[in-house]
Amino acid sequence: MPGKGDRGGKKEKPKDARGALRRILSYLMVYRWSILGLLLLAVLSNIGNLFGPRFAGAAIGAAEEGYRQGIGHVDMARVRHYALLMLTAYVMSNVLSLLVTFGMTRIGKRAARNMRRDVFDKLMKLPVSYFDRNQAGDIISRVSYDIDVVSTSLSTDVIQIITSLITVAGSFIMMCLISLPLVLCMVFTIPVSILFTRYMGRRIRPLYAARSAAYGEMNGYAEEMFTGQKTILAYAHEDEICRRFSAINKKAAESYRNADGLGMSMFPTIGMISNFGLAAIGMGGAVLYMQNIVGLGQISSFVLYSRKFSGPINEISNIINEIFSALAASERVFRLLDQPEEAADIYGAVELKDAKGHVEAQDIRFGYIPGKTVLRDFSMEAAPGQTVALVGPTGAGKTTVINLLMRFYDAQEGRILVDGLPQENYTRTSLRRSYAMVLQDTWVFRGTIFENIAYGKENATMDEVVQAAKAARIHNYIMRLPQGYETVITEDGGNISKGQKQLLTIARAMLYGTKMLILDEATSNVDTSTERQVQKAIRSLMNGRTSFVIAHRLSTIRGADQILVIEHGDVVERGTHSELMSKKGAYYRLYASQFE
Repeated sequence: MPGKGDRGGKKEKPKDARGALRRILSYLMVYRWSILGLLLLAVLSNIGNLFGPRFAGAAIGAAEEGYRQGIGHVDMARVRHYALLMLTAYVMSNVLSLLVTFGMTRIGKRAARNMRRDVFDKLMKLPVSYFDRNQAGDIISRVSYDIDVVSTSLSTDVIQIITSLITVAGSFIMMCLISLPLVLCMVFTIPVSILFTRYMGRRIRPLYAARSAAYGEMNGYAEEMFTGQKTILAYAHEDEICRRFSAINKKAAESYRNADGLGMSMFPTIGMISNFGLAAIGMGGAVLYMQNIVGLGQISSFVLYSRKFSGPINEISNIINEIFSALAASERVFRLLDQPEEAADIYGAVELKDAKGHVEAQDIRFGYIPGKTVLRDFSMEAAPGQTVALVGPTGAGKTTVINLLMRFYDAQEGRILVDGLPQENYTRTSLRRSYAMVLQDTWVFRGTIFENIAYGKENATMDEVVQAAKAARIHNYIMRLPQGYETVITEDGGNISKGQKQLLTIARAMLYGTKMLILDEATSNVDTSTERQVQKAIRSLMNGRTSFVIAHRLSTIRGADQILVIEHGDVVERGTHSELMSKKGAYYRLYASQFE
């Protein structure tokens, strides 16, 4: 099988940040009318914020005007009037801002839900080769962590950037209306802030991509180790595993520190630049006041507007960090979404219905990796109802034959025919539905025992499930459980034994009722006593079905109509058990080694 080539450990750089941003925004555009409404509320909120300093300056100006006329001449009613207007403007602004925040959070979560749905749908359409090349943990990291990062950005950053731009533009206009000379005192900070932000952006973006990749690698390693926990304990390998995880964890922590450490430095640096502008306003305002060009109220309003002007710029520098992080995470998600799906069925492909079970492989040549051939000139023929057994050492190519029969992979040369037609002439779905499978690596899901057995047959009745369980010799065990067939199996079948899981999958195949059957070491996880009972059930299951059996226990396939001995991708012998034993060749040696 192909190796895990894409483990996410290498440093990744965003290849198309603009394209990723466009695709992120496309998920928001589904809710464009709601977003437009929230934008209107955001504009109204900013208008309230922009009028606040104006009213504050007016109140101070009224107090200054009265004070200049002499003590006791301050018109407090006028001051209270402007103060009340300022309070009303800020209260209205904050209430609207709260509504905008709640609305965008809801939209962001919905957009993330749609993205996660698209990713999951995509995973169901990807070829088996993708899962062979990628760690399960890294895939899960893209579905969970990376999409969560994008969701957080969608929930807050989009509206925040827009409102910040409105605040910056509005504040600048207000400052120009108050005093152009004071604007000139602080305008030098704008290009400095922009140039610094662009410079930091180029440095930070690849660091966030590396951070996402490091977290994917860590999740992949953790998933592998949790799956093999019993083996780790059995070999007392805990210390070595912890050391390896510590190294991977350290790498992830360093990636996080490098990205966020550099990103966090933007905010205080932009703040320092803004403070230089504030100092310039203070000195310039003092000079202009002494010359009676501006009053205290105007200076006060200008200072407040300058803070509103620089504040969003500081916030934008922080938001840009989050956007870079979201872009890096989204590119990993979009790379998954852009993976080529299984090749479409050829034009005119038909449904395989009521398959008779005649299967023929002609001169098959196949390799998972270019230049490395697994099967060479493989041929076989199974008549309807016959049993073909595949035997040979580990890595000989037995499972590869099954992958080709199920069209998990397509051969580079040769062809496989089902009922006289090349299997490419059938739709993949109908071809795969024509096989029932019982694999060595059993799979059960969280759900009731009834649901697990009935998995392959829609609208299966309880009587049908019970009959399949009886045939698989697991009915009595199920009835001893507190809730019988309604007993819930925990995730990955943690509350039942491997042998019981295998019996459940055998019952599932029995209920499926197809004309073709694949058995891959179907009795490997049951004890010797149970194996004899299961063999009887399997023989009943195989009756009238074309069966392909991979077996290491050669005693279980003595009755096969045809036995193929595969070594290094070649069929070195074929025949019945008695024929092969009489040749005293490769099969004889394999058989003798088990009963020596």
